[in-house]
Amino acid sequence: MRKEIRKLYRIFLVVVAISLSQRVSSFTLIEKKTSSSFTLKMGLLKVGVPKSWDDSKKDLEYIRKAGVRQFISTYNRVKDLKGDELLWGDEVEYGIFHIDPETKKVRLSLRAKEVMDELNRKEAVHSQISEGCNWVPEYGAWMVEATPSRPYTGFSTDLLRVERNMRLRRKRILTVLNENEIAPTVSVFPLLGCLGDDGSVPPTAVGGPITESEYIGDGIINPHPRFGTLTANIRQRRGSKVNIKIPLFRDTDTQEFKELDMPKSGVDGYNNSGDMLRAAVHVDAMAFGMGCCCLQITFQAKDVDESRFIFDQLAVMAPIMMALTASTPILKGRLLDTDARWGIISESVDGRTLSERGRADPNAPHDYYNANGQRQIYKSRYDSISTYIYQGSMTGGQDAKDLSNRVLNIYNDIPLAIDESCYQDLREAGIDPALAQHVAHLFIRDPLVIFNGAVDEVDDETQTEHFESIQSTNWQTVRWKPPPPRDSPNAPHIGWRTEFRSMEIQLTDFENAAFSVFTVLLQRTILTFDLNLYIPISKVDANMQRAHSRNSAAKGKFFFRRHLAPLEEGDDGYGVKYVSMFSQGVKGAYNETSENFEAEDADGVSNYRKSAPTARGSAEENAFEEMTMEEIMCGKDDHYPGLIPLVRAYLDHISADSTSMARLHTYLDFVEKRSTGELITTATWVRNFVRNHPDYKQDSHVTEKIAHDLLVASKEIGEGKLHAPELLGDVQIQEISTDGAYSTKLDSRRVTNQRIVELLQRYTKRQSPFDTEFSSELAPDSNNAEPSPAEVGIEF
Repeated sequence: MRKEIRKLYRIFLVVVAISLSQRVSSFTLIEKKTSSSFTLKMGLLKVGVPKSWDDSKKDLEYIRKAGVRQFISTYNRVKDLKGDELLWGDEVEYGIFHIDPETKKVRLSLRAKEVMDELNRKEAVHSQISEGCNWVPEYGAWMVEATPSRPYTGFSTDLLRVERNMRLRRKRILTVLNENEIAPTVSVFPLLGCLGDDGSVPPTAVGGPITESEYIGDGIINPHPRFGTLTANIRQRRGSKVNIKIPLFRDTDTQEFKELDMPKSGVDGYNNSGDMLRAAVHVDAMAFGMGCCCLQITFQAKDVDESRFIFDQLAVMAPIMMALTASTPILKGRLLDTDARWGIISESVDGRTLSERGRADPNAPHDYYNANGQRQIYKSRYDSISTYIYQGSMTGGQDAKDLSNRVLNIYNDIPLAIDESCYQDLREAGIDPALAQHVAHLFIRDPLVIFNGAVDEVDDETQTEHFESIQSTNWQTVRWKPPPPRDSPNAPHIGWRTEFRSMEIQLTDFENAAFSVFTVLLQRTILTFDLNLYIPISKVDANMQRAHSRNSAAKGKFFFRRHLAPLEEGDDGYGVKYVSMFSQGVKGAYNETSENFEAEDADGVSNYRKSAPTARGSAEENAFEEMTMEEIMCGKDDHYPGLIPLVRAYLDHISADSTSMARLHTYLDFVEKRSTGELITTATWVRNFVRNHPDYKQDSHVTEKIAHDLLVASKEIGEGKLHAPELLGDVQIQEISTDGAYSTKLDSRRVTNQRIVELLQRYTKRQSPFDTEFSSELAPDSNNAEPSPAEVGIEF
């Protein structure tokens, strides 16, 4: 009977996945309450006095080794946790800016801490309300990060909470801004680093002992000691300031391209010393990268294996989603020839020594550093992942105890530096090869921030501070997060998590919610339909490079897997005797021979997933190809149905309620239009805004007035006061104001007699007992009477 059900289900999946026209008009969902609790945390924000870099050096080795011990202890304690529910949350970052309507100037407003403290005070006052927000510091003194106060659950109705909560956050931040302050969700301050001492309110002098920058001052960094220490220690470990050169956009009158004499020597735009030969925008401090805002999502998995599997699958999606959400075409007052922030941040926190970057290093060896600072490391601490971590328990019919894991051998195809002693310790402790390799790769880095009194005083059996000090400063596109220790019996349970980090921030809550929800639905689709997204890591890295290109979502091509579902016997055109299940379904010849491979273990995991990434009988050189964004999202030929049709099929499969389905299909329609180019990316919108501005001189310069008008327009779009059809199509954003940001308490505190008289005087001239100061809005002859359905907004 179970085999028959599985067979019917697979046929159902094929038919639904290739039919975009099928919709279900009515759905039901029985919702149950969950008692789990989940907390989203950024980095490792410890309160204390950090050591200087010189004082920290003697502790580096101890913390590296202690971090491995702490991971082993944690892993052994929680490795058998199973059955956790899906809980997840998003992180949205805001920049606060001061505008002068008269002079048309815009500056950083360095009030983030004050704003955050006031917001959290208000949250405490209104903590009895179920829907709330959590506000935490970010790198810049003008930046604030916000998350929902409680996680979203694994029910379709909670997907509608996402946009509502994002709108609530925007409402609430508006309540604490000063008169001339705005807080749009933009990726970067367009004029960062080009205004000298006059770049912020209050003004801050350029330079300082932390950054030693020529363009920005130390005063714009968040005053929390971790951020300044992190900045200074990266510079000191590296041996110099970061030296970032971002390609400059070439317009008709861009002076640099007229003056640039391109030498004939050198390869790929660089000379023999590694310096860029083309015109570029130069920046020299961590703030230019970590001052970028973004959108991130964290999921809780049901167990450790699921968290690792999703880590791998989302790593493939990271460059795809970055290209779709690209929003960073400006920095330091110039238009860039790139659209995304990732490469800028990657270089801004690159603490590798010259030797580690593969260059001659006159100062090597470096005492106390990992491998004396001489091991070549191929990526910055902030980069795409370098190794997959899922250890399938079947490898082409062989048990995983044979350590020739096919994930490691086939798809982890780039050079990978590891700490050999760390790897050996992990293997001796029983950690499998794939995970041991991942952790040993993280631990080629040195800890960057060490606090007084928190070195050997930390208990390796019950705490994870040293593990997190290295884990949290490996900023990869996807981060795998073990459950943190519970410091008391009443502490909330937190399971195995995966954090998705590549997406760029969008101007509206609708867009941010759409991409967040799509990512969550894709994750559930992958698990439910046993999809397989694996491609070689080298191709993921190539996709990351391509995703930075101008308008890559509309014009670029990306490597992607041809067959996401199990392959059946047939001929896929490459001389391989297997063909996609989807293709079989289209041709009406679904093969039934795969039932044994669909068998599940006690945890509901199929043999197919255990064998990932290699499909049975397939030739892996034919497993992926170049696709456009439209093909990846919407489908290609009959062998690849596309991610959006698969997600729609998943929604049909779970029979989500009709209210949820209506909004979810609006999100999916939006993502689809973005992928086809019908709607443009935020980066393209920003670039077009600048190039069409009356003050623009076709010289790649973003003037103060352009920057002012850009941020004001971004604010108005985000608050629903200005419609941008090229970004949103026919989706209308309901206007956001401070009204309703917080619940109103039915207060009973005594008021003065004077106040009573003032209140009563408002009603002395009423024409009827029911007239109020608001009654004109309800009068039959007013403009607000009987609004048409199109005028009524539903707040999501």
